[in-house]
Amino acid sequence: MVNETEEQITGEPEPEAAPPERAAAPPAAPRAGPGRDQERPIRRGRGRRRVCIMCAENMKTVDYKDASFLRRFLSDRGRIDTRRKTSCCAKHQRALAQAIKRARHLALLPYTPDHIRGVGVGFAR
Repeated sequence: MVNETEEQITGEPEPEAAPPERAAAPPAAPRAGPGRDQERPIRRGRGRRRVCIMCAENMKTVDYKDASFLRRFLSDRGRIDTRRKTSCCAKHQRALAQAIKRARHLALLPYTPDHIRGVGVGFAR
């Protein structure tokens, strides 16, 4: 027979092939570059949280008729800014959003950025 294995011919089992051994990787060298020689302290967190503007001024309610105050909390696109940008607490952010929506309904504040640009220049149709 042509396809006889070595075990059939000699009577001894074939030695099993061992998996190839991997060479150990060399240790990673420190990266070169400016300022890499010294270890920098790891900074975590954002530092001190800003205090809510309305809590600091002891405002009980947010007045929807005070358009100049409410305009500070609108983006240049006419959107209500997030708590991260306004640094308001959750209670005052909800009241602020409600006051801005009321002022928009009464046309004290704009809904769109087109009206912001138009009012500043002298809105004409």
